[in-house]
Amino acid sequence: MPAGSTADSRLLETPPSSGFTHTDPWRVMRIQSEFVQGFDALADIGPAISVFGSARTKPESRHYRTGMDIGRLLVEAGVAVITGGGPGSMEAANRGASEAGGLSIGLGIELPFEQGMNQWVSLGVDFRYFFARKTMFVKYAQGFVVLPGGLGTLDELFEAMVLVQTNKVTQFPIVLVDTEFWSPLLDWIRNTMVAEGLVSPGDTDIVQLADSPEDAVALVMAGEAGTKVAAG
Repeated sequence: MPAGSTADSRLLETPPSSGFTHTDPWRVMRIQSEFVQGFDALADIGPAISVFGSARTKPESRHYRTGMDIGRLLVEAGVAVITGGGPGSMEAANRGASEAGGLSIGLGIELPFEQGMNQWVSLGVDFRYFFARKTMFVKYAQGFVVLPGGLGTLDELFEAMVLVQTNKVTQFPIVLVDTEFWSPLLDWIRNTMVAEGLVSPGDTDIVQLADSPEDAVALVMAGEAGTKVAAG
């Protein structure tokens, strides 16, 4: 196995000749097992909110403290907290949930620089494939809270926005924390994408902005009060 290789990277490789007939069909069984593992582990967790943010957030950062407060407030509101299980903002939300005595869930992913599940996860599930893991984030959460982050955070955010935009899920609140951080992105969508007719003017209404843990939790819980509906 090449250094830095992951199950995702091997799956997405273009195989030489007909090599795929001897490898890719068998990967289907492994992919199926990941879905079964996730469904089995998370089926009975009850209401939950997924919290996203950068793995690079430092413990001394204000975003780390915000993540801890959000995790605690979500547990106090009666829901479990789901994160990617890693360090940074994910660890902060898991820590806040754990210290508040709630269910702190981590959905880990195999990465070349993987650091393992953070110590504040009480229920952890590891995945090889991003798409299986991403399904669990949406399927078992009633909404997203998104702290400042990088490409991985944007990936999760935009996938959730597309699911709402296309009515694959409805009544699914998405709250972005830190107006100063997120406003330039939303302005670009409005001033460039909307102006070019590439997205509809109302598409930015899919997300809401908050600047405090209290406001973020209040907004996501207000949306969570409506039962999430998955389109057929």
